[in-house]
Amino acid sequence: MFAHADLGPLQPGDRAPNVVLDAITREGKIAIDDFRGQKPVLVGLFRGLHCAFCRRHIAALAQLDPDLRAKGVESLTVVNTPIERARLYFRYHPIPNLLAASDPGRTSHRAFGLPNLEFTENETAWPHKVSMAAVRGMQLEIPGGASGPLNPFEASEFLDKQDGYEVTEADLQMKATGLGQLIGQFLLDRQGIVRWSFTEVPEGGRYMFGAPNPQELMSAVSQVAQ
Repeated sequence: MFAHADLGPLQPGDRAPNVVLDAITREGKIAIDDFRGQKPVLVGLFRGLHCAFCRRHIAALAQLDPDLRAKGVESLTVVNTPIERARLYFRYHPIPNLLAASDPGRTSHRAFGLPNLEFTENETAWPHKVSMAAVRGMQLEIPGGASGPLNPFEASEFLDKQDGYEVTEADLQMKATGLGQLIGQFLLDRQGIVRWSFTEVPEGGRYMFGAPNPQELMSAVSQVAQ
């Protein structure tokens, strides 16, 4: 399959590639082409469930699901967590109507042009390399009990404790190869053409760990649903 990562994320007007993945919340496979010619779909490409920020992005997307469905738009959540680990997680943290797929090899992320950041000692060449000093210099506001801004590593640890999330061997394997995987959401029309996107890639990492504005997203959904 053609990997788009070296060219950057797919942009509005680009045709989304077909990716076939193992379904988490049902049996069988899920493919991008399942939606082509049928209905628009919002594809959320996340890091594994070991990523506390991604768990929150998935929950936020789930809150929008009724509004998306009312517009005739399906949503597909893709995580880099191995299938059995992902199924176990969602068994104990069920989300109504969640359509999710497992992609531990990050095939979909590469196909949609999302790079996997390499963490280096002191070199930054965004969006392919970032220094540990630059990451530790990021300050994130974490609602819900943090005494002040935290760097991403501190924030992740804080949120894992807040969630009671226990890291497994499967999570450690995903961290070892995909800790720096950049993520994004892509709204595809009925023909599978990208009409809107939000990713962590632009502007040197300005949107790292962030989420799209719901109003902006739903405005784009309204245009696609027409």
